[in-house]
Amino acid sequence: MSSPVSLAALEPVLKRILVDPVQMFRPGPQILNETTGEYEPGPDVILWEVLGAVFSAGGPGAVMSLAGQAYQDDTRNRYQLLTWLDAPVASRDICVRVTTATVDQGLLNRVWRVLDLSQAQTLAIVRTTWMDEVTQQAAQPMQAAQPEAHTPPF
Repeated sequence: MSSPVSLAALEPVLKRILVDPVQMFRPGPQILNETTGEYEPGPDVILWEVLGAVFSAGGPGAVMSLAGQAYQDDTRNRYQLLTWLDAPVASRDICVRVTTATVDQGLLNRVWRVLDLSQAQTLAIVRTTWMDEVTQQAAQPMQAAQPEAHTPPF
C-alpha cells in the first residue's frame, strides 16, 4: 500500500500566498430601531475567520440587446477564495469579506457570496471556494490620482 503524497514542500509557498485574514459570515437579523420605527440590519453572525487569498476569475459579461447594441449584463464578478485545507467547507450563500488586506487595499469593503460548497478533491493543495461579488459600489469616492513613484509590494 502506498503512502499519501506529501505536499509539505508547498507549505512555504502557500504561506506567502494565503496571507489575507478572511471572515465568513451570515448577515444578522433585522432589528427594529425604536427611534425611527424602521428595521435596520443587525450585527453579522461571524461563522469563522481564516487566512486566505481572493483571486478574480472573470468579470462582467456583455450581451447583445434586441437593438443590436452591446450592454453590460448583470454583474457576474466571479472570484475564487483559496484557503488552507483545514478551513471549514463553505456553504452556499455564506458571505465573505477580507478584514485586513496585506497587499491590495481594493479588497477591503467588498462582500462576496459563496456560489456553491467549497471544492473537495482527492489530491488537493488548497481549498477552493467560488464566489460572486455582491458589493454594489466603492466604499469611498475615487480621488483623482496624483502621479507618484510606484514601489511594487514584493
